[in-house]
Amino acid sequence: MNDDRSGKPSGMRRGLTSYGDARFSLFLRKAFIKGAGLTDDALDRAVIGIADTGSGFNPCHGNMPALVEAVSRGVLLAGGLPVRFPTISLHESFANPTSMYLRNLMSIDTEEMIRAQPMDAVVLIGGCDKTVPAQLMGAASADVPAIQLVTGSMLTGSHRGTRVGACTDCRRYWARHRAGEVDEEEISQVNEQLVPSVGTCSVMGTASTMACVVEALGMGLPGSASAPAVTAQRVRVAERSGAAAVALARSGITPSRILTAGAFENALRVLLAIGGSTNAILHLTAIAGRVGIALDLARLDAMCADTPVLVDLKPSGEHYMEDFDRAGGMPALLRELKPLLDLSTLTVTGATLGEEIDRSGPGFPQEVIRPLARPIYPQGGIAVLRGNLAPRGAIVKQSAATAKLLEHEGRAVVFDGLADLAQRIDDDALDVNADDILVLQNIGPIGAPGMPEAGMLPIPRKLARAGVRDMVRISDGRMSGTASGTIVLHVTPEAAIGGPLAYVRSGDRIRISVTRRELSLLVGDDEIARRAREQPLRVPDAPRGYRKLFVEHVTQADQGVDFDFLRLGPR
Repeated sequence: MNDDRSGKPSGMRRGLTSYGDARFSLFLRKAFIKGAGLTDDALDRAVIGIADTGSGFNPCHGNMPALVEAVSRGVLLAGGLPVRFPTISLHESFANPTSMYLRNLMSIDTEEMIRAQPMDAVVLIGGCDKTVPAQLMGAASADVPAIQLVTGSMLTGSHRGTRVGACTDCRRYWARHRAGEVDEEEISQVNEQLVPSVGTCSVMGTASTMACVVEALGMGLPGSASAPAVTAQRVRVAERSGAAAVALARSGITPSRILTAGAFENALRVLLAIGGSTNAILHLTAIAGRVGIALDLARLDAMCADTPVLVDLKPSGEHYMEDFDRAGGMPALLRELKPLLDLSTLTVTGATLGEEIDRSGPGFPQEVIRPLARPIYPQGGIAVLRGNLAPRGAIVKQSAATAKLLEHEGRAVVFDGLADLAQRIDDDALDVNADDILVLQNIGPIGAPGMPEAGMLPIPRKLARAGVRDMVRISDGRMSGTASGTIVLHVTPEAAIGGPLAYVRSGDRIRISVTRRELSLLVGDDEIARRAREQPLRVPDAPRGYRKLFVEHVTQADQGVDFDFLRLGPR
């Protein structure tokens, strides 16, 4: 394969290393790769890169060898040459201080390896929370034909006759353990059952949300989101993804043609309808920023009014990803959402989203994916709040909250960072009541740094033991997509750069009203201004390296927590 459809060099002739003699560059490249046993016939085919994010520290990607093998088989069957290459791998529970801190680094790694190495298309294999968005961000910037393959969800386990799965049930049982309802022996037994196989979390957490969003964007094959990691169907999806990558290389369809404003609106519709992770807002905003599209929180909130939650999965519902898959997965959901979608958007198959929905065939009776007329929640899962406490917005996952707390006024109990929270939250002397509002400052993009998933503040132990299961909690950080509760997140601007959240004091009154989309600190403007003058900012020390790069260039939540120099100007 000498040239692509645009007449540019392709295959092994693509992106030649510069030695001042292009023919020598190709000669040298072919000489070295022939050391792997490849022939000239193989080297004359379309080269399909396979981003391998396997790691012993990433059990969500534990099926990576099987997926790489299946993708390679699909590439070969379609007449291409598969070439595997490694990139950074991130797992939510193994990345310190947080995988969000390293998402942008993984995106840079992915982008530059796509640019640097000769590939006509790339298959991006990822699953755990930040890996898929990092890969899509990198692919969007590189703008080489690309297809996303998710690793798939894990299976569910069983504890004393009750079905359990990571990680909503992780949090549920741990809360019971903190309250003294589950002893050390039982919590150890639960720990053995929560993750019974490799794969991503089995609920509608960030990983499952991003898998669904990938299909909605058109960057993954239809029906590819939900097959569990250890099933034959997941391997078949991988093989088909390899073949589709060869077709993409031949057609020249790049991410910039797929990732349009209409595609992002479709993704936001799906996010609302699945009761998806709040993290997806950050990731979609970052991906859109790479192609010059600005996502508007006001538009998301407007869509919330006529996009009900249709998918009955934890933490907003009762089921797991296995059940979603058996119910028809994304094709079944997209059939229900069809009246609300932009059907003209392009997908990696070369067909439009509308054409793919029509190809998916009729539905069948099931209870996991509801019709529009019978939703599990009347509005979209996420609401946007504004007010003097969040001038540029904050969000709440209303579908996973306690209804009566969505309209609430209470006294603030403030923690000025993670260390302060850890030191005082379980102190029996803590002045806190069930009607209070817990406030955690300085866990935003810069303040932590890295915006950790600490927004689901634990219920103070003395209240948990008294039976309190939920309180309003507010922070400039994030929470896991697997979490539930009345939790206000992504308060922007963050405390560390002088956002109003920094000036909340214990004893202040705060009002949250989801009906009015309000988040207000009931303190006068003059008093807030006085506190701002007297209180120094809490920007963390960043003397060198990636930490310095991050603190100096990361954007706020409303711009996706991406690096400012990686965003593209408006189209």
